Amino acid sequence: MTRHHSALPGRARRAVAALAFGLAGTLALAGSAAPATTAPPGSGVWYEIFVRSWADTNGDGVGDLDGVTAKLDYLQALGVSGIWLMPINPSPSYHGYDVTDYYGINSQYGTLDDFRHLLGEAHKRHIKVIIDLVINHTSDQHPWFKAARDPASPYHDWYSWAGPHTDLSATSAVGGQAWRSSGSAHYLGDFTGAMPDLNYDTPAVRREMLKIGQYWLSQGVDGFRLDAAQHIYYDFKAQDGDLAVLKKNLAWWSQFRHGMESIRPDVYIVGEVTQDSPDKLAPWFGPLSAVFDFPLASQLIDSARNELAGHLGAQLAQTDAAYRKASGRSGVDAPFLSNHDQDRVMSQLDGNPQHMRMAAAMLLTLPGRPFVYYGEELGMRGRKPDPDLRGPMRWNRAPDVPGEATWKASTPHDDAAVSVQSQQADPDSLLHHYTMLIHWRREVSALRDGAIHPQLLDNPHLAAWQLDDASSHVLVVHNLSAQPQDVPLGNTRFRTVRLHSKPGITLQHGRLQMPAYATAILQ
Repeated sequence: MTRHHSALPGRARRAVAALAFGLAGTLALAGSAAPATTAPPGSGVWYEIFVRSWADTNGDGVGDLDGVTAKLDYLQALGVSGIWLMPINPSPSYHGYDVTDYYGINSQYGTLDDFRHLLGEAHKRHIKVIIDLVINHTSDQHPWFKAARDPASPYHDWYSWAGPHTDLSATSAVGGQAWRSSGSAHYLGDFTGAMPDLNYDTPAVRREMLKIGQYWLSQGVDGFRLDAAQHIYYDFKAQDGDLAVLKKNLAWWSQFRHGMESIRPDVYIVGEVTQDSPDKLAPWFGPLSAVFDFPLASQLIDSARNELAGHLGAQLAQTDAAYRKASGRSGVDAPFLSNHDQDRVMSQLDGNPQHMRMAAAMLLTLPGRPFVYYGEELGMRGRKPDPDLRGPMRWNRAPDVPGEATWKASTPHDDAAVSVQSQQADPDSLLHHYTMLIHWRREVSALRDGAIHPQLLDNPHLAAWQLDDASSHVLVVHNLSAQPQDVPLGNTRFRTVRLHSKPGITLQHGRLQMPAYATAILQ
């Protein structure tokens, strides 16, 4: 599909689009949406957006950048500090993870002028913007790769080609075949044949990638989410755990970070590194600002589903120790529950709304910079295949209202109640629950930046941790179960319930009374 703009100038067209649908279904959840003159304390929460599914301003059924701009007031009211945009570069695929022009904007999403306008409006609201940077591989339709098929081309060495002794049956690091056929030649394509891997042993590739990153920083972006960060050199299953491969990956990303910091010293760079333990993730701190915490995501969902803390306390302690040793400080984790590659949280929890609330409560009371996948705050569902994880955001009770993306059908389970319009009108909705939790992080700095000390309570249904920073000291307690809990805290320094998710939480004489599925912040 091709984006068709009206003949209005860009600024006028954006104004008309915002007037036409920007207010529908996105009324502020609390207070005025007018930008503040000085930055308020941020929540530190990032929000992942698939532009194609977010909001459509020109009626072609495809979400666009103007749609992101029109919904910034919704995001501001939700309380997030930043947004991560999945790929916005030109691409032959619906998802965009095979780029054909690293300096361009997908024409279905809009123009560079639209993107600059989005950045300006986001920054007015103290919302940062990072973009997906997909530089492990290009599209096989990229001009570089088309040229590279000719061995005489200077671009030939930008990709990895099999030699006479190459094992063409080798398994890629992500499973499946690694080598792909191109006539009589074979090239490396870890993910698919449509995504040929770039060769980072070629100096020209490194120079170009530094140039690309610096270009987008100069446009005003605040950083990057790095797709497939570990696969720059980790190409084959046989390399799993190879320290020499890890060292080469870290060396490149250190070079990249230094190049970005020369343009913007406070650049935020978070990497997709799919490892199964904190000790394997810790080395990436330094080369990167943060990495997504995949093992913690699994544990948080397990704890919510089973209504048992399980190994959560031990994992939090191990994670904090490993990351603090690597980075020299606390509050650097990037926890999350799900993303565009995983079954949605509500589906993983079999549609249980109470389990969903507790998973959110645990995530959003952990230090660091949590990431929320769009629609998670509504309880959107979706299971693989991948397009069903990336369905349209529901703004209105009816799916055919102008402004809704319609490039694919919504998940059948997501009825009218799973919409912004419906949940804004319900004070007990999941949306309001997320908003409350995110705003807690603005109020209590230790929830964002505190050193964490898991607390072992003699009750398997309780998850608890202490958080301390220079200005606040709190104890977080979650009752994960369907039963009220009487929690003996003993002679504790925490004597007041500062924040609570439900009425009926009391603290008297060292005993905490908690209703089912509740969270308390004690001070």
